[in-house]
Amino acid sequence: MNAKTQKVLLIGAHGTLGRAVHTALRDRGHQVVTASRKGADVHVDITDPDSVRAMYEQVAQRVGDIDAVACAAGSVPWRPLAELSTDDIRGGLEGKAVSQIELVRQGAGHLPAHASYTLVTGILAREPLLTGSVAALVNGAVEAFVRAAAIELPGRQRINAVSPTVFEESLDAYGDTFAGFDAVPVARAANAYVKSVEGHRTGQIFLVE
Repeated sequence: MNAKTQKVLLIGAHGTLGRAVHTALRDRGHQVVTASRKGADVHVDITDPDSVRAMYEQVAQRVGDIDAVACAAGSVPWRPLAELSTDDIRGGLEGKAVSQIELVRQGAGHLPAHASYTLVTGILAREPLLTGSVAALVNGAVEAFVRAAAIELPGRQRINAVSPTVFEESLDAYGDTFAGFDAVPVARAANAYVKSVEGHRTGQIFLVE
């Protein structure tokens, strides 16, 4: 397959990372279909399995088979451990882990045998921070899922994750939370998505740090 002609479903195209991924994929010649809760080609709430199902159906009607799914979406609570509630923990798991797993679980039955999935995690899977225990939990869960799903996906379907450190473009929003971390331009993380979409590896966690 010509990598320049892939049809990519990008979830979360309006955030800092999503915008960069959109640009990188488009500049490589890919046809990008965006999906999010608002302002995208297709509406989706990735925490709602019915919404994920409707998204895949709408995309199939619009453009036919999708070659790749790339997710740049997911939310988790940032709170001290002593202040976390059970709802906070469940919300983090639903917002970034279960939601992305659902994209793959349902996509496996909708996408062709050559399709790929690129999920998003983050540096807290390996570098703990104060108030980041749920983020660490969720990122680690997604990375474990990627490694396991890689040996079970049907056909030649592939799955990887991009795990970036903090972005230079986001430092103002995080204040001193990532003090001492080497920030990277978000474009570097976007390039990791290109590597996943256009490459041939599977079960990989592409570190961007």
